[in-house]
Amino acid sequence: MTAPAPTTPLTPAERRVAEHLVRGLAPREIAVETGLSAATIRQYIREMRDKLHCPPRCPLPVLVHSLLLSKETAPLSTDKPAPDLSPDEQRLLRAVAEQSTIADVALAARIAPADYRSALDALLAATETTDAAELVVLAHAWNLLGTGQNAAAPNGESR
Repeated sequence: MTAPAPTTPLTPAERRVAEHLVRGLAPREIAVETGLSAATIRQYIREMRDKLHCPPRCPLPVLVHSLLLSKETAPLSTDKPAPDLSPDEQRLLRAVAEQSTIADVALAARIAPADYRSALDALLAATETTDAAELVVLAHAWNLLGTGQNAAAPNGESR
């Protein structure tokens, strides 16, 4: 396995947008909160994906995982206790954080693509999270997606 390519550090403006993403804000909400245009926020997100070697249209959970893994932004703190996830749930969590398409998530999680939505819904319920991006953020806070031995570069590509 080759080492991942080094990432380019984010600019201060990109880092501020990244912090908003990690807090769970959608790009439109970030635009409203920062007073920047939606087009500017989208451009910052494109640049972050490029700098972190994420696929151009990877979903936000993959980008958020990359931001946290690269330490471009810090994980949130939480009082919510870490859930006790089964190996299948842990595999799905990692797949959601690292893969860009439903087919790739399903393959990495060892589930049928048709079962993806119900499996993700069950994982969201088990972790008391509302969406995959929040799940990834909390998983980092719980140290479930760190740089441990099973962690891989979050490039959104199948292995």
